[in-house]
Amino acid sequence: NTLNPLYMHALQVVSETANSILERVRDPLNLAAVVKKYPVQYEESMNTVLIQEVIRYNRLLGTVKRTLRDMLKALKGLVVMSAELEKMFNNLYDNAVPDIWAGKAYPSLKPLASWVSDLATRLEFIQLWVDKGIPTVFWISGFFFPQAFLTGTLQNFARREVISIDTISFDFEVVRTPASELKERPKSGCLIHGLFLEGARWNAENHELGESRPKELYTDMPVMWLKPTENRVAPKSGFYECPVYKTLQRAGTLSTTGHSTNYVVAVEIPSSQPQNYWIKQGVALLCALNY
Repeated sequence: NTLNPLYMHALQVVSETANSILERVRDPLNLAAVVKKYPVQYEESMNTVLIQEVIRYNRLLGTVKRTLRDMLKALKGLVVMSAELEKMFNNLYDNAVPDIWAGKAYPSLKPLASWVSDLATRLEFIQLWVDKGIPTVFWISGFFFPQAFLTGTLQNFARREVISIDTISFDFEVVRTPASELKERPKSGCLIHGLFLEGARWNAENHELGESRPKELYTDMPVMWLKPTENRVAPKSGFYECPVYKTLQRAGTLSTTGHSTNYVVAVEIPSSQPQNYWIKQGVALLCALNY
């Protein structure tokens, strides 16, 4: 019996895809070395954030590597093709992220090829942090769980000033200097970049939110400085309280930690238009796009 040519083609495509991803995706990071270099410290919560991120990414990398190797063995007939591997076979053929990976990963709407590139870029961000120390500007889109990073920033401030974390919230400032030119961490708070604006753009000349240009769906948001402030009273006007989501879906479920799986935080962006104006236009900030 000769095998169906279509099936043979699918086998070849999936085998090539699996081998290509295996080559592109790095091995898990050395957790013991990270813990030794960045021990848990009372005055530096970012060490704990980094360790937690490494644990989460390692779990995902372990799953990706293990299932790809199992898949290649199954294609050669060395192990049985389980229902889980068969489903993964179909996902890889369709250029979709396998469900078994998505279950261990961060929310993402990217197709497989973009998802793998994004994973590699995220791991470069984490590796650079491990090698060079705490970044000056944090790529917020690179976090597996950005909420923990924001809490860690508030915690650092609370412990340094010896005040209750419950009384602290963020003040916001859009920074005029590009991320590449910022060389020092601020004394308090954190600098973040990597967000995309949907429904509006940042008008650098007027230093406020502006109308989107024609055919521009998403635009880059400049660096933002999140400044922890005690007993902060939000201004009454002159800003838009802009929600930040991990993906374009803008919908999530509540996880066991009480955090949404998609909504991250709301930031205040300078604006001369009233709040309702931007709400009607559905303006939001996104950590990642779907391509």
